[in-house]
Amino acid sequence: MPRSPLAEVKGNAQPKVRPPAVPSRLPLSGSRLKRGPEPMESASEPAKKRTRGLGTAPQADTLHPRAPRLSTAPQRQCQAAAQRFPRKAGPCPSATALKNQKPVPTVPAQKPAASAAPVAGGKKPGRRPAWDLKGQLCDIKVELQCSRERAQTLGRENQQLRDQLQEAQQQAQALGTERSGLEGELAQVRAQAEQGQQELGSLRARVLDLEERLGTQEGLVHVLQREQLGLQEERRTLTGRLEEQERRLQASEAALSSSQAEVASLRQETAAQAALLVERGDRLHGLEMERRRLHNQLQELKGNIRVFCRVRPVLTGEPTPPPGFLLFPPGPGGPSDLPTRLSLSRSDDRRGTLTGAPAPPTRHDFSFDRVFPPESGQDEVFEEIAMLVQSALDGYPVCIFAYGQTGSGKTFTMEGGPEGDPPMEGLIPRALRHLFTVAEEMSGQGWTYSFVASYVEIYNETVRDLLATGSRKGQGGECEIRRAGPESEELTVTNARYVPVSCEREVRALLHLAHQNRAVARTAYNERSSRSHSVFQLQISGEHAARGLQCGAPLNLVDLAGSERLDPSLALGPGERDRLRETQAINSSLSTLGLVIMALSNKEPHIPYRNSKLTYLLQNSLGGSAKMLMFVNISPLEENVSESLNSLRFASKVRFPLRLGPAETPVVKGISVPAPESPQLGARLWRKGDRCTIHLSFVCGTGHGPQLYIPTYIPLSPF
Repeated sequence: MPRSPLAEVKGNAQPKVRPPAVPSRLPLSGSRLKRGPEPMESASEPAKKRTRGLGTAPQADTLHPRAPRLSTAPQRQCQAAAQRFPRKAGPCPSATALKNQKPVPTVPAQKPAASAAPVAGGKKPGRRPAWDLKGQLCDIKVELQCSRERAQTLGRENQQLRDQLQEAQQQAQALGTERSGLEGELAQVRAQAEQGQQELGSLRARVLDLEERLGTQEGLVHVLQREQLGLQEERRTLTGRLEEQERRLQASEAALSSSQAEVASLRQETAAQAALLVERGDRLHGLEMERRRLHNQLQELKGNIRVFCRVRPVLTGEPTPPPGFLLFPPGPGGPSDLPTRLSLSRSDDRRGTLTGAPAPPTRHDFSFDRVFPPESGQDEVFEEIAMLVQSALDGYPVCIFAYGQTGSGKTFTMEGGPEGDPPMEGLIPRALRHLFTVAEEMSGQGWTYSFVASYVEIYNETVRDLLATGSRKGQGGECEIRRAGPESEELTVTNARYVPVSCEREVRALLHLAHQNRAVARTAYNERSSRSHSVFQLQISGEHAARGLQCGAPLNLVDLAGSERLDPSLALGPGERDRLRETQAINSSLSTLGLVIMALSNKEPHIPYRNSKLTYLLQNSLGGSAKMLMFVNISPLEENVSESLNSLRFASKVRFPLRLGPAETPVVKGISVPAPESPQLGARLWRKGDRCTIHLSFVCGTGHGPQLYIPTYIPLSPF
């Protein structure tokens, strides 16, 4: 069986015992071809021995060694191959590889020619003496002849060696080409083997992976089979439920059809209800507007200027007034009518009869829009003014005053008693609670309201902010009354706090702060007397966005300072001088308030608002469609009867203002005030320069018996 080239190459690549190197006389390429004398000498030694044995070798043979004997052709081929591939050591090509090569003729080793006749006796001839020149010449000739023959022999050998070298080079080239091809095939086979090994490794890994996946898939198949069994059971269950649902669906579709018909009917009803709701909303809005109009007409019929009288109860430690000192006569309808009249009796030791007996007490009768006896509570008082508070929410300015002497209950009426006692709450917290409640109810009709509160006091004609905190306390003098804009009629107080409020807790906090900041002093009537006018202003703003309606009005709740008269016999010390200035400023502002009310009632062209800071601040809440209510608070004690009478007379003047003539020259005009059992009233107005004085005369009595003449002088500020 023939071997493949790859097998032969692998066989040749196996290591073999290298034969001993054979000296060669082949020429080498370049300078690497050197002729070594040592091998030639070693190869020529046997011949020399043979020659020496014969004894016929000339002396020249000893000087020039002969050429070595030529090797066979295969040996020369091995030498040529070794020179061609010096780096790879190995034996000569095998006989199978060289059997197709042409045989190289071997050159027999030629024997050296006989140089000279052998020396007789077989002895080596000795060296010729120097004098035997002829013999030396013969020896040189013989040696020359031998050298020539040897040169010819070497030339022929050289030519043969060149031919052999050329043939060996051709064979080496063919072998190199074959070797390169075999090496390429070997590299390719090795690459294929490596690739096969890699593919085999990857296939083994893939087989392992597939086996693992197969195990996983088999486990999954078992799980899926179990799930399939469960799903089949569930499918049977769901099939039964589906049939049940289909039956229910059919019933639901039937019900849906009836429901759709009902929904269509309900939609029609809803549309009708919506239209009716819009119609009723319009009607409700119209009714609300009509309510506001009728409510305003009712308040105007009651009077845009009303006066209530309230008598405080007797406090612990105060003397009980004598019987008949204060009487509250019933109205025309009897005790069921609300009290509107007050009768006050007064004894005067200076008066007497013709017989010398003491004069009977004088009774003074007054009539007001409503009179509250001492047993009246705060809730009863607020019930009477709730309609006025509603007018402020409807968009009409409202101003409520508390007037009276010190200690008559003005501050209690406005602010109430101690905190935490709901029955003792005053008009301010109750009015704010009422406004918040009604505003919440009106939000269902589309109205939205906002409230902004301010609290100032007027002390000695100086405006102070009662809501100031921190470093702003005590800087009330910097507050001024200014118009909000060039074309605006709204008045604001500069440097004053305007606080938005939305609940009762915020209002109580403001009242507590204002109570701490208000100016008070000790007087003969009260340990802690308010010496300034406090003005609580609440700006109400309402808007109906759907209809584009807006309304706004201020609600003013004013606690006036005590209205005591000056005692001319009082010794004035440092503290009394301050009280004197305070009293003068208070009485001046109260006189101006009375003049403003009279001018508004008489519809005079000029209203003296600017004569006082109080009237100037409240001018937008006094005239026009504004509603004004004055509480006159009096003391039930007999010792305060003089101040009580002055307060009641001032309130009567507010309710029934005097109509006076023009103040050009002294005018004398009698005026009768139509009140039940009212005294006759006469008035004179005197003007001197820019100062005016009103001289009022009261004639008390019924026309039978003695009459009492009471003159009263009221100084007025300049108009």
